[in-house]
Amino acid sequence: MPPRTILLYPHSVLKQASTPVAVVDEEIRTLIRDLIDTMHAGPGSVGVAAPQIGVNLRVCVVDVSKSKLGKDNHHGLLIMINPEILRQEGASVMREGCMSVPDYTGDVERAVEITVRFLDENGKARTIDSSAFEAVAIQHEIDHLDGLLFLDRVTSLKTGLFRRKVYK
Repeated sequence: MPPRTILLYPHSVLKQASTPVAVVDEEIRTLIRDLIDTMHAGPGSVGVAAPQIGVNLRVCVVDVSKSKLGKDNHHGLLIMINPEILRQEGASVMREGCMSVPDYTGDVERAVEITVRFLDENGKARTIDSSAFEAVAIQHEIDHLDGLLFLDRVTSLKTGLFRRKVYK
């Protein structure tokens, strides 16, 4: 399927908490395929959440395996329905960007290690431990499901938010 259009900040859907998925059915599987296609189409994208394509449901996908920051430590393609972070440890500041805020990056503090529970595309409950860049990406996408953007977590508006350079 062709990638879906990404909603851009300040679209109101991006600031709403998403509704939990009650049943994993063909409609949800279609949404998952759309999310995967949209993630792969985004330049350097390692994840996308349903609200970013205008769907107010707790579904997101993450895959850091092709990123230089995540290639050595990852679970591959993660399809997460109703994800919930059960444990967070450590803290680190990392530069983040977002397809919904295409012109900016910012320094964000995130947990270094997390345990997350979710349903997969078959409705099976899974719990994984994640660390480093993959943990950051998961936290970023779960924030989208909670109506938060990385802008809400920038460590310092004075020194932590930068306009991306555009090369022509």
